[in-house]
Amino acid sequence: MTQTISSLSADSESEPGTGIRRLLTIMRCLRDPETGCPWDIEQDFDSIAPHMIEEAYEVLDAIQTRDHVQLRSELGDLLLQVVFLSRIAEESEQFDFQSVVESLTTKLVRRHPHVFADGAPVASARAQVENWELHKSRERRQNCRASELDGIAAALPALMRADKVQQRASGAGYDFADEKAAITSARLELCELIEASESGDPQAREEEIGDLLFSVVNVARHLDVDAETALRNAIDKFSARFRKVEELLNETDSRFDDLCDARRDELWELAKSELAVDSQSRSRGT
Repeated sequence: MTQTISSLSADSESEPGTGIRRLLTIMRCLRDPETGCPWDIEQDFDSIAPHMIEEAYEVLDAIQTRDHVQLRSELGDLLLQVVFLSRIAEESEQFDFQSVVESLTTKLVRRHPHVFADGAPVASARAQVENWELHKSRERRQNCRASELDGIAAALPALMRADKVQQRASGAGYDFADEKAAITSARLELCELIEASESGDPQAREEEIGDLLFSVVNVARHLDVDAETALRNAIDKFSARFRKVEELLNETDSRFDDLCDARRDELWELAKSELAVDSQSRSRGT
């Protein structure tokens, strides 16, 4: 097996498929029951799944930080998970990496008739998204799925899953008329949460919190805002401001417990102001 890897690495890098063939060969070596790596041999679908999720988030982080060198590395790590899972499936004669690629290419061609066939031209990216969802809906019906909501992964982050559920429901004709109606619904959910908070019923509080979060995702969708991204940005913004306040406190050897409400608010506004100045300076390249 080592000799096979060496011969592949010596091939011209420009030859199509050389890198993938070498990667698949390396994975076979790692999973070899007699000469492979003990850790790689022990893995199965369940043990690899968390790594797949972790790598996907690391790709997202590299994209958001515009670290293209890191992005290249993280994309490789994500590809490794695909190759790893495909190899595990191949060993049990379920499918292999080639069938994964063939399934993907077939799907891409089928869902883009305006590019690969004589379909009507698509006017915009939004129109293409609608077309894509229409194709997926037809496929679900052809596969005899009982509900438009079938196939949405339960393991998705909650905000992302809520958005997908709402998109599917909207595609089936169940949706608010516009963003104003969605906002009105969110306000009603907030009122119900206030009532639940006053009732002292823990179960009611949890239920109403969930309803409010779900309704906020609905508002975001109607405003063409990705709720998951919006929340991530809000977390990053809060974290940056909190760290800045900590710096200001360290300068006076103080702690949050030492502050009155007015002083805490004053420091928070100062942190916001200083971060805004820093951001403007970076955007000007100074």
